[in-house]
Amino acid sequence: MDTYVARQPIFNRRKRIFGYELLFRDAAAQRFASLANDEATTTVLSNTFFTIGANRMAGGKKMFVNFTQNLLLRKAPLLLPRDAIVVEILEGVDPTPELIAACREMAQQGYTLALDDYVEKPAFQPLVALADIIKIDFRNSSLETIRSVVATLPPSSRRRLLAEKVETHDEFDIAKQMGFDLFQGFFFAKPELITGKDISGSQINLLRIVASVNQPDFDFKSLEQLIMPDVSLTYKLLRYCNSAFFAKAQSIGSVQQALVYMGEAEIRRFVSLVAMSQLAKGKPGELIRTSSIRGKFCEQLGAIATAPAAPAELFTLGIFSLIDAIIDQPMARIMEGLPLDKSIKAALAKRGGPLIGYLALIEYYEKGQWGLFERIADALHIPKEKVPELYRQACAWADAFPDWD
Repeated sequence: MDTYVARQPIFNRRKRIFGYELLFRDAAAQRFASLANDEATTTVLSNTFFTIGANRMAGGKKMFVNFTQNLLLRKAPLLLPRDAIVVEILEGVDPTPELIAACREMAQQGYTLALDDYVEKPAFQPLVALADIIKIDFRNSSLETIRSVVATLPPSSRRRLLAEKVETHDEFDIAKQMGFDLFQGFFFAKPELITGKDISGSQINLLRIVASVNQPDFDFKSLEQLIMPDVSLTYKLLRYCNSAFFAKAQSIGSVQQALVYMGEAEIRRFVSLVAMSQLAKGKPGELIRTSSIRGKFCEQLGAIATAPAAPAELFTLGIFSLIDAIIDQPMARIMEGLPLDKSIKAALAKRGGPLIGYLALIEYYEKGQWGLFERIADALHIPKEKVPELYRQACAWADAFPDWD
């Protein structure tokens, strides 16, 4: 059974990662009725937690998982580790006495409950009383309605409010003022454009390093010379290549060993990510983490496409895809002075050209827009059944890199 799993970050007020919502889709769920959907979802969850390894998807953070009426009544969450998951009660449930009793049992056993897409309804008050987290959708309601809903919630010392689908920094600030503690959405991946702000010389140098090391003709010895004098870079390199991502019998103790073990391509990626993390100082760690996932994911997708593109080109496309948010400048302006291939610049600055399909596919996958994802995958002749494992590998690769936060 083909299973797609994507993750969406959930932040606290300091823009640090609190957890991830896992978005599931499987082939069977598209073909059968409601009960079969629930059975398919149970299989997906079982495979994800016990076969795939959920920590590979969430990096040890809390995992928010949606549960339907039938799954809640069958107490399916009790099959999963209570310290790892947040049980999301979907907005479409019927709050019958049986459902409320099942949710109460989960709460008593220490499971964290979240009420998804909450709108004020008297029948849902028993579930509100049980919920540790109330999620409110910022796309489906006006700010006035949200303020009203928040004001009418009964007081609770343990309850936290989660603003869902927060897409701009202004919405993030407004939600904080309203008393929200948690935030989900892609606001972190948008630039905070400041009038009159310029790109500094140090930023330009770092951008050029990233662009240069991914050029096909960049010399391997130049990479070694880039690393050796830098104590911080050396420390991060040794920590990275000794991480759990790389399976090896003995630890790596020198830069020379690391270069030999990891190889030119992996070292180039490492230097790129160190430079990008320097650029992203003061930004949410998830921003550089998502950039790195995109870089690795994009590179891997190219390898299985019918007409594969150059790996270094696709990696560069992925890691530069959020550079406007990292340095708070318009993408077109950033691209002007960089030694990047014109196909990369076209995809990033103009949303066109031969590589835009790869970037669009990744964005649709991240958001769980499965229909659009499949359409692009078909156009690129990418075997869809191979994509989920590549995404999981990209997440594991990015999470192995030190000091995102």
